[in-house]
Amino acid sequence: MGSSRGGAATVARSGGRWRGRALRLLLAVASIQLTMVAQPAWACGCGAAVPAAGRTLTVGQETSVVRWDGGVEEIDMRLTVSGDAEQAAWIMPVPSRATLTLGDDALFSTLETVVAPVDRVRRHFWPRDGDWPFSGGSSDGGSRNATAPAPGSGVAVVGRERLGPFDVARLAATDSKALGEWLTTNGFHLPDALATALDPYVRQNWEYVAIRLAPDESGRPLGGNLDPLHLSFASDRLVYPMRLSRLAKVPQHLRLYVVAAHRMQPRSNIGGAAPKVLYAGTPREPASAVPQLQPIAGKPAFLTAIDQEFPTPSTIADDHELRPAGHDTTYQQARYHDELLKVGGIPAWLATVVGVVAVLVGAGLLVARRRRSA
Repeated sequence: MGSSRGGAATVARSGGRWRGRALRLLLAVASIQLTMVAQPAWACGCGAAVPAAGRTLTVGQETSVVRWDGGVEEIDMRLTVSGDAEQAAWIMPVPSRATLTLGDDALFSTLETVVAPVDRVRRHFWPRDGDWPFSGGSSDGGSRNATAPAPGSGVAVVGRERLGPFDVARLAATDSKALGEWLTTNGFHLPDALATALDPYVRQNWEYVAIRLAPDESGRPLGGNLDPLHLSFASDRLVYPMRLSRLAKVPQHLRLYVVAAHRMQPRSNIGGAAPKVLYAGTPREPASAVPQLQPIAGKPAFLTAIDQEFPTPSTIADDHELRPAGHDTTYQQARYHDELLKVGGIPAWLATVVGVVAVLVGAGLLVARRRRSA
């Protein structure tokens, strides 16, 4: 009977669904066209990513592994990009002199596995839709998811090196305008607003890592996950630079894997949505296989994975500073699969009902027998 009702409803609504699909298709095409027109020249949640003139580059995902032992901070950063740019450059402010090496892409896949939701079964007593007898005894198996600068120059190059496809310059500056001019002269074409955005870092005597990506294969647009970079610098606080991200023109998504002695949390939202904790705990993966998870001060490292959305990047007001959460409470997301509670393969509710009925019938028979004997 359910099948006949479904068939009749399908016939009755076929015209409406066809018109609805056509409308959704037109809206999708319009959305794609608007996206192509509105595509920004650059966007990045890590600092500033800039392609060659006339090209586009969008950073859709920024993922960083940040390890801090109380005195040294290490950042493994990977960007996921799209667009038609064949070359690109970006700048990353750091609070002290930094060293750079190429990162390990396997680190990110390992941590993705660590923080992935676990599957758990949640059993219920009374039958629901999909359980017998409402399903005819079948189930679809689906789940319900619940050096200071030279005098007068303003800029000092403290290091220049080639790391794989990356041309890296480590800079110190006492003048944001001079810093912008140096970057432009050396092929880092930056928007005018960036020099102003660098002012707070110049006032705090930070240094800068300017990175230019020039792949060996010319003419091939950048796309997908770029090779990760590993930065290390001294810091007495765990800070992740974010202020330059306010220049981005599209919403930004940030994922941070924070490795420290304790569970860590951002001091504030810095203008974005509330950070979401994906995982908090001590991973079981051996530290020998994942150097970033080596013990800190003789104790197992604590990993906190955080996601944050920035729907309006212009509201970003500060860098992320992370502090101990107070308690090392563990947490991991879970995917719950609802199942009917069974005993020996029989639904528990059915066994209970049958048992109660049997008791009632037996009691009734006993009463009737006593009455007859009386």
